[in-house]
Amino acid sequence: MTSILPSGACNAHCHVFGPRTRFPYADGASFVPETDAPKEALHALNDRLGLQRCVVVQSACHGFDNRATEDAVASRPSSYRGIALLPTHVGDAELRRLDAAGFCGVRFNFMGHLGRHTPIEEVLSLAGRFAPLGWHLQIHGDPALLTDLAPALRRSPTPVVIDHIGRIDASRGLDQPDFRALLGLMAHKHFWVKVSGMDRVTRQGPPYADALPFARMLVAEFGDRVVWGNDWPHPNHAGPVPDEQQLVDLIAEMAPGESARHALLVDNPQRLYRFGDQP
Repeated sequence: MTSILPSGACNAHCHVFGPRTRFPYADGASFVPETDAPKEALHALNDRLGLQRCVVVQSACHGFDNRATEDAVASRPSSYRGIALLPTHVGDAELRRLDAAGFCGVRFNFMGHLGRHTPIEEVLSLAGRFAPLGWHLQIHGDPALLTDLAPALRRSPTPVVIDHIGRIDASRGLDQPDFRALLGLMAHKHFWVKVSGMDRVTRQGPPYADALPFARMLVAEFGDRVVWGNDWPHPNHAGPVPDEQQLVDLIAEMAPGESARHALLVDNPQRLYRFGDQP
C-alpha cells in the first residue's frame, strides 16, 4: 500500500466497461472500448494501490443502461458508489431504485466527442427531482462550454461536481480565463471539483508538472470541496495510458500535508458520496 494514502482513501472517478458478453455496449455509443474493463480488474487495481473506497462513473459506451456500474457497486456495497447517466425524463421510481442500489448522482457530458448535449434547463429540472435524494450533478465539459453554462449551474438545486479540473489547458497558465472561471464557480459553496485527469489537462505529459499547479491551488483554496480519482481505464485517451502508481504518487504534491490528503481522499468523499449510509 502506498504510504501517502490514509485509511479509507477513495478513488472518486473510474469506470467499468462490460464484460460485453453480459453488459453489451450501447447501439450508437459515442465510443466503444477495444477491450473490456470489468469490475474484477477495477477491484484488483484499487486493492493494489490501497484505495478502499471507489466511485464508479457510468461510461458513455454503455449509454443509459447503468447495469454494468450497478453490478460493480453491488459487488462492494459498503465501499463503492455509482454515478449514473440518465435521460432527463427518467421516472422518479427509477431514481429511487438507483438510490437504493448505491447511486448518488448523475453525470452530464458537455464534451464535443461525447455526442449531443442535453439542454441545461432540462438538466436543472431533473436535478430538482433528485435533490430530495441527496444526489448531485456531475458535469464533464469543455472549458468554454463550462464558462457559458456557469450562470445556469449556479442555479442548481443540488451540489455540482466539475470533472477533471474543468478540462482546462495547462499550457495556458493559472491566469487563463477558463481557470479563472472555474475558480469563480468554486467561490460558490455548492460547487466541487475533481483533481482528476492530470493526464488530460497536461500538454507536457508525465510527470504532469504543468498540471500540478492547478490541482495544488484548488486543494489549497477549496480543500473541503475537492476529491481525487484516477479515471481508470482512461477512455478516449489521446496519449500513452498513464501509470496508475504515478497518478497516486502525485497526490502528495497536490496535497502536501497529511490533513489536506485526509480531506481530499477520506473526509470529502465521505460527505459527497455518503459512504456508510448503506450496509
